Amino acid sequence: MLNSVSVSISEDDGDVVGRTRVRPRHRRKKTWPGGRREILPRAARAAIRWWPVLLFIPVIILLFEISRVGRKLPDDDRPNLSASSKEEESPRNLNRLDRMTRVVHGVRKPCLKILNAEQIEKLEFPASAEADFPAKSVLYKVETGEHHVEGNGTFLPKTETTRFNLFTGYPTLGEREQSFKVNETAAVHCGFYSERGGFKIPDADKDYLKTCKVAVSTCAFGGGDDLYQPIGMTYASLNKVWAAKVCYVAFWDEVTLSSQKKNGKVIGEDQFIGKWRIVVVKDLPFSDQRLNGKIPKMLSHRLFPNARFSIWVDSKSQFRRDPIGVLEALLWRTNSVLAISEHGARSSLYDEAKAVIKKHKATPEEVEIQLHQYRQDGIPDEKRLNGKKALAEASVIVREHTPSTNIFMCLWFNEVVRFTSRDQLSFPYVLRRLKIPRVNMFPVCTRKDLVNSMGHTRKVKPLVKQTS
Repeated sequence: MLNSVSVSISEDDGDVVGRTRVRPRHRRKKTWPGGRREILPRAARAAIRWWPVLLFIPVIILLFEISRVGRKLPDDDRPNLSASSKEEESPRNLNRLDRMTRVVHGVRKPCLKILNAEQIEKLEFPASAEADFPAKSVLYKVETGEHHVEGNGTFLPKTETTRFNLFTGYPTLGEREQSFKVNETAAVHCGFYSERGGFKIPDADKDYLKTCKVAVSTCAFGGGDDLYQPIGMTYASLNKVWAAKVCYVAFWDEVTLSSQKKNGKVIGEDQFIGKWRIVVVKDLPFSDQRLNGKIPKMLSHRLFPNARFSIWVDSKSQFRRDPIGVLEALLWRTNSVLAISEHGARSSLYDEAKAVIKKHKATPEEVEIQLHQYRQDGIPDEKRLNGKKALAEASVIVREHTPSTNIFMCLWFNEVVRFTSRDQLSFPYVLRRLKIPRVNMFPVCTRKDLVNSMGHTRKVKPLVKQTS
């Protein structure tokens, strides 16, 4: 009998009976042709083919970064490429003479279009640009032995509520208001009110100041900043004709004199350090050195009685252009009597007030007193005045000494004494109230072309007590 085995076949098995089950294969990842060993040769061939493009990419990136950083950095932070390497302690931008430029309608132009030496040598003092201003002469109020009691109140001497003293006189709010109503002969407070008021200058220096026709001045009180020699003068302003008319004068006190001696800057027998005539002032009238600094800054017409023009430069800056060329570019060419820089960051005095408080330049209380008065006097919160910014940056002031600018400076000085010493707050107020014509508010880049700004090197030392 035969043994038999029965095998059941399903309909789905078909012809695969007895075939071994096959495991499913996973899809492998594709590899570069030829394996990894082909990657480097292919990269090398691509680099050889595209090497010009690869070469220019880092160059383009580098140029872009340089231009971007250059646009962002102010002059104070740009490296000095022209300063002597021997001046190890000098700020990086000391003695720079490079021209500042800006883009106007897609074209790069110089910020200050100054004449060359040959053209400057041929210049002569032009006729005065003063016009359309009612005052023809100015009288400065002096001590008469009695205190003024006019208008709506008076300031008495030696009170805790005022910084007015025997140097400034004691103008009342009524006199303040009257001073803006200019007649043919104006009478204003303008410092030097009393012989007992301080700011004493030796007679020899007074005689020298009377010889100046163009005064370039600066000051450092209470230790203050270093003295930076002016640069950029052409031979035209150094020859006998112009040199006899242009004076460089630095006003110091005895504290600054002592600190500068320690730094090796000693006044010569002729009273000069380099091009600067040093005038040592005694008996400063204010305990606040910021106010003492306003005297040579704003009252140059009182200090240089025979000067026709003056250029003020803050002690933190180095004047770096020919003074006669600057007068021609900013005053004579534009037919202006006063030239001052627009503010670089803000346009409104009310915005500036917020910044003053935020930076602790003055207390909120004294700033509010000033703003309250300005609001009462109808000063609007506007950012433009006669098509220009309504706020100025006053580290450089170029002006002709005329009745309009002299009155302007007197009233501006009185404002910084009456209120905060931040002159940016009071400048637009006086400008709106007095309405002097022919003011050249030049752009910030022009100011940067006029000076190398080093910033303040040290804090000034306040006077122990106020002198009256």
